[in-house]
Amino acid sequence: MRRGHIAAVAAAGVLTALSAVPAHAAEYSSALKIKGIQYDAPGRDSNNCTTGNTDEEYLTIKNYSSTATVNLKGYVVKDATGNTFTFTRSHSLQPGDYVKLRGGHGTDSDAKNVVYRNNCNFMWNNPGDTIYLYKPSGAHADTHKYTKSANDPDGNGYITYHG
Repeated sequence: MRRGHIAAVAAAGVLTALSAVPAHAAEYSSALKIKGIQYDAPGRDSNNCTTGNTDEEYLTIKNYSSTATVNLKGYVVKDATGNTFTFTRSHSLQPGDYVKLRGGHGTDSDAKNVVYRNNCNFMWNNPGDTIYLYKPSGAHADTHKYTKSANDPDGNGYITYHG
């Protein structure tokens, strides 16, 4: 075999190996990832703004970087049906820090690691849904699809990703 032919065969093998990488692998290039989701609020679901429990439904987003502080301003969270939340205010996550994005109304707090959607409707579907986290540039930061039957074996309404 000639040297040029060997190089072409090797390059084809590399391209084949790269094409076998799952499409979702690129989404994990972000320091911010979805740590977990309480997709089913404890108790009977009620989206009443005064007495409901939408604040018990939350998405935990964590900064997995060991060195970089990340500002959430401009990050977007979506579900499969198009429900959207955009972080419009500055909220800095130090390395290893996290924030819980809760439903309902409340006071955002860096000290308590909480941001409220200021919307009393539930965002996450109990039987299953897809969670999308986008960077301010529009690039994927993280995505997870879940179903209650496949991903929540203990039935507590909470699923952990990325630990």
